[in-house]
Amino acid sequence: MIKLRRLASQLFIVSLLAGCGTLPDDIVHTPSTAPLPSDTQLSRLNDQYWKNRPEVSSAVLLQESGWDALAQRLALVETAERTIDIQYYIWNSDVSGAYLASRLLVAADRGVNVRVMLDDINLNERESLLIELNAHPNVEIRVFNPIPTRRGVAKWLNVLGDFSRLNRRMHNKSFTVDGAFSVVGGRNIGDEYFDLSDDINFRDRDALVMGDVVEEVQTSFNQYWDSRWSYPVDLLGEDQDVSLSVLNSVTVPEYLAYPPLPTEPIAAKQLLAQLSGSMTTVQAHYIADRPVPSDESNTSEPKRTAKYLSQLAEQSHKEVLLESAYLVFDDRQLDNWQALNERGVDVKALTNSMASNDLVTNHSAYAGRREDMLQHGVQLFELQPDSSLCFASTKDNRKCAPEASYGLHSKSAVFDKQVAVIGSFNFNLRSTYLNSESILVIDSPAVAEELAETIGDAMDETHSWSLHLQEGDVYWQSGERRLNREPDTGKWPRFQSYFLQLLPIEKYL
Repeated sequence: MIKLRRLASQLFIVSLLAGCGTLPDDIVHTPSTAPLPSDTQLSRLNDQYWKNRPEVSSAVLLQESGWDALAQRLALVETAERTIDIQYYIWNSDVSGAYLASRLLVAADRGVNVRVMLDDINLNERESLLIELNAHPNVEIRVFNPIPTRRGVAKWLNVLGDFSRLNRRMHNKSFTVDGAFSVVGGRNIGDEYFDLSDDINFRDRDALVMGDVVEEVQTSFNQYWDSRWSYPVDLLGEDQDVSLSVLNSVTVPEYLAYPPLPTEPIAAKQLLAQLSGSMTTVQAHYIADRPVPSDESNTSEPKRTAKYLSQLAEQSHKEVLLESAYLVFDDRQLDNWQALNERGVDVKALTNSMASNDLVTNHSAYAGRREDMLQHGVQLFELQPDSSLCFASTKDNRKCAPEASYGLHSKSAVFDKQVAVIGSFNFNLRSTYLNSESILVIDSPAVAEELAETIGDAMDETHSWSLHLQEGDVYWQSGERRLNREPDTGKWPRFQSYFLQLLPIEKYL
């Protein structure tokens, strides 16, 4: 009886803490409108591109290296005259994150309206700094689906108390300037995504786009910005004495074997003019999930992006190539892949090995389904952590194995070498059923061929392990090397992965 009373008291305290947040359930905003067309450097660059082309559609340029990705974002910021609209899951406070933030503040100082939308799960107690940034007359920051209790154990008890809502995270990524150019894809903002980290660097991918598709990106951003789960950052904490002077002393990120980053308007304009001349004219669409699901408690219904990708796969006749940091399919999806395979469609997927994965938890979900995938006709390839692809991107041995880890973060697909997809969508259950995601769908054989070649090269035995089944057991093959257990790993991480596979959590990883 005493134990029952004690348990009842503990449950009461948990429910009390879980419900102690002070945020409103949702927010009502004045709807945003698309910016009126204006004469800016970027709009003129856009117009110049389409001048000698018979039909305005969209244009795209893939960003493969970290330098390309950071340089192009900085060039857009330095050239901005009217608006900068940014949406990210993660924005780190490291060298690249701090420097990019400092340049946004400089742009705001010269009159550019800067709007930044971040998911709450990775704010890491930086509310005071964001509130101070938000105080700038030309800067506005909103946070998606925040946890009402902001600190300590009570914060995570709050998550458990409203799990169906707070487990829904905004994973979208976009960077739109003057309504003329956007960067969309898989990268977050941080050193590891720009080949600058001393600990781990990621193979990642996004795209610079202009033309009609930019309006679709802008429309999606406004839908999230105006959604009822979009909270002004001022609501998340009290204004504290936080100085922005730290951003004045941020150093410019430096690359060993790349040109200096475009930190001045002239260099920025020159880079963008050069890049626009290299873009490929395509038909493209930007597909994003609803900011707030129509039924937040329903985690069994695939979202819009997942359904769109499934349709592209169903329409394929020869080959589907997938590249995804995290790879997990449920029984329904596995049956669909098997049906495709039986129709003669090759399904190949590149993902992380345990040694290249930054999260053992996420790898465990994949490892628990690995044998099923092979049995259902999915050809699997796992990135090797010492692949020379790292040096090809960083051009700096200090940023690669054995000095630093190398992993896969890109999320891309190619269907019959006709349609290419680049976005925030991991081919796992969280992206399918829980997170909001966004994808750039590029209908272009030229771009699809380029991406297929890039993914195919990474699947080569010099860069990845190919996986096979023999008498029900998985083995890893790379050239003459053949192993019957996770390559380049110790007993402890393998035990962790096995233990996590016993828990019913694969949808949440």
